[in-house]
Amino acid sequence: MRYALRRVTHGVLLLIGISMASFVLADLAPGDFYSDLRLDPRVSEETLKALRAEHRLDRPLPERYALWALSAMHGDFGYSLAYHTSAGRLIGERIPATILLTGTATVVAWLIAVPAGIFHATRRGRWQDHGLSFLGVLALAIPELLLAIVLLAAAVETGWLPAGGMRSPGWESLEGWGRWLDTATHLAIPVVVLAAGMIAVIERHVRTAVGEALAATFALSARAHGVPRRRILFRQVLPAAAHPLIALFGFSLGTLLSASLLVEVLVGWPGLGPLFLEAVFARDFAIVLGVVMVSAAALIAGNLAGDLLLYRADPRIRLR
Repeated sequence: MRYALRRVTHGVLLLIGISMASFVLADLAPGDFYSDLRLDPRVSEETLKALRAEHRLDRPLPERYALWALSAMHGDFGYSLAYHTSAGRLIGERIPATILLTGTATVVAWLIAVPAGIFHATRRGRWQDHGLSFLGVLALAIPELLLAIVLLAAAVETGWLPAGGMRSPGWESLEGWGRWLDTATHLAIPVVVLAAGMIAVIERHVRTAVGEALAATFALSARAHGVPRRRILFRQVLPAAAHPLIALFGFSLGTLLSASLLVEVLVGWPGLGPLFLEAVFARDFAIVLGVVMVSAAALIAGNLAGDLLLYRADPRIRLR
């Protein structure tokens, strides 16, 4: 419990620091939500001053941050000037779609990358080694933007998959299995785009960790004593290689949420990405700060989960 409380305390302090830095950077950005109204000759300067005063935009920076932080503690993240409602409510409506996309991409990436990495580590120097290495480099070299455009164009030309969105028209009239299948087909393109690069990164880490464990003294000694290779792999090598992979798992849980924002915009997925982009263009900083804090909290929570899993898996951490 002491270890968990210490890590949670570090995470809370980091969130406070991120919130301060994000608020200051948002304040340094030129203009605000009402800046474009200056171009309208029907809106006087007195009206603009009254609007800013009504929403406390004319207050000093420390006071505005304190008001926003108090609102964030209640889950509101301030007031959205573009949507005239709580920013927290808007973010809460979009989070389930983003979690569905990122969670599916994470599961798919790990289910593919871990067996591929283990197979890759056991085939060093063979043609399978070179083939998987080439595919990994290719996956890392292709930008997510380009891959998404290519897949969307292929979906439009072939009609095999929906080209964007989360649901088809008439989704409400479908039965339970039909709704699930319709959502799954809409998930296909964004999941492939998100998982492609992630699979390459995870596969390389798995290959390295398993390869180092296979070359360790205990594995060589077991092979010299006639222990079957499969038993060495699953009983000794994989537990020894799990340490860096657990840390990577926690990190991937948080980073994928940030990576999904651009993909959501490209494929029209109704998650946090389109909401964040619209808020940036409208200078609706309450939503911008809310999405930034949600992404930061996801990254910190992922690292915390990885640390706790490492604590359970590695006795050396418990001894320290």
